[in-house]
Amino acid sequence: MTLRFRHVALIGKYQQNAVRAQTGGVGAATPDSMLDGIGEFLKAQGCEVSTLQGDESVPPGRYAELSLDDIGQHCDLGLVVGGDGTMLGIGRQLAPYGVPLIGINRGRLGFITDIALDHYPSVLVPMLSGEYEEERRTLMLGQVIRDGQKVFEALAMNDVVVNRGATSGMVELRVSVGRHFVANQRADGLIIATATGSTAYALSAGGPLLHPAVSGWVLVPIAPHTLSNRPIVLPDDEEVSIELVAGRDASANFDMQSLATLAHGDRIVVRRSHMNVRFLHPKGWSYFDTLRKKLHWNEGGS
Repeated sequence: MTLRFRHVALIGKYQQNAVRAQTGGVGAATPDSMLDGIGEFLKAQGCEVSTLQGDESVPPGRYAELSLDDIGQHCDLGLVVGGDGTMLGIGRQLAPYGVPLIGINRGRLGFITDIALDHYPSVLVPMLSGEYEEERRTLMLGQVIRDGQKVFEALAMNDVVVNRGATSGMVELRVSVGRHFVANQRADGLIIATATGSTAYALSAGGPLLHPAVSGWVLVPIAPHTLSNRPIVLPDDEEVSIELVAGRDASANFDMQSLATLAHGDRIVVRRSHMNVRFLHPKGWSYFDTLRKKLHWNEGGS
């Protein structure tokens, strides 16, 4: 077999606190035999395998440990084993390097980690030799502006969410798109989601599905005070600005993995990043196949 990818970064769910909490254990996490099995499989195909520094799910000393920067500069491929949350975090961090990513699903839904764990050997062999479908997903760049100064900045692949405080009432948000004022909205919060994020929080809040090939975002209110305040699809080449007019203990979340506390008058400015994430899928992969499987379409009686 002629390898298209010779140096593969094997990346597991390296933040192990949740695993320790569920098992009641303390100290270092137990190495994951499944992840080690995938590493040995890659080596058997002729790949050089490295892991991410600090990834306790891989047996120590078995593979070379690299920083994210080293992975970005020296690896041909990132193989992410976990759920969509793991892929979101890694995707954002490796986007500046253009490293393509393949996802093996160990989570529940797996919209962007789409290879079933039980089937990875038969699926990966042709992909490693260059038989795959490639797609690119856009990223958002979100900033919090206070008194004219940037006080926080983060990338998001799924969404930027402005939320009310846990014990407070609604927030009032002044929303603008480009140079145009849209509306003052009173709601529990507001979601700006990419096409990738349209199957996440935005979907549960009543937003539409957006095909990844569409250059757009969805703006979805969370429990709006006015029921005529509906989700809207926006072009992603326009800057979206959300000003916190009223509400206590509000925050801005970026992929639910970065958090900024907001004060009255703060503006959350969201624009399309110049970076994107490269995903590789098995030959013949279709976004509609993913929707049909994950959302259980065509199931049940007629």
